[in-house]
Amino acid sequence: MGIFFLILVGVSYGLLAAAGVFTVLAAVGLVPRFAGKTHTAEYVLIYEEMVVFGTLTGCVLSVFSRYCQFGAWWMGRFPGQESLLYGIGALWQAVFGLFAGMFVGCLALAIAEMLDSIPILTRRISFRHGLGLAVVSMAAGKLCGSILYFLTELHRTTA
Repeated sequence: MGIFFLILVGVSYGLLAAAGVFTVLAAVGLVPRFAGKTHTAEYVLIYEEMVVFGTLTGCVLSVFSRYCQFGAWWMGRFPGQESLLYGIGALWQAVFGLFAGMFVGCLALAIAEMLDSIPILTRRISFRHGLGLAVVSMAAGKLCGSILYFLTELHRTTA
């Protein structure tokens, strides 16, 4: 019985962490911003799916890292060719580092832009009290929009 409780808690915490990551990405509008800057708005749904796929792949690789060790497989299949493996690893690290750096940089800029707009908005509309309620209302609206989006299967439609 205790093992099922641990599984339930682990899965619940994993879902909460993933929801937090996707909420931040959706709130700052990072994917639509990328599509707008590259003038490829027709592919925005593919971009969103790739973000989900990349996140899930990272989760699988981190949780099941024991079974995802390419280097150990290579060493077992091709003994004595470590230098080629090290070259492939260095190239992979460079490519991954480039794309991860671009993503983190764009995410940081998007969050900074979003945070700068909140005080400007509150001053312009003379909003003094109830800011917490407004934030909770925005979160509830995002939740309702997400539920409506997936229940009506809008993600499966073509634009």
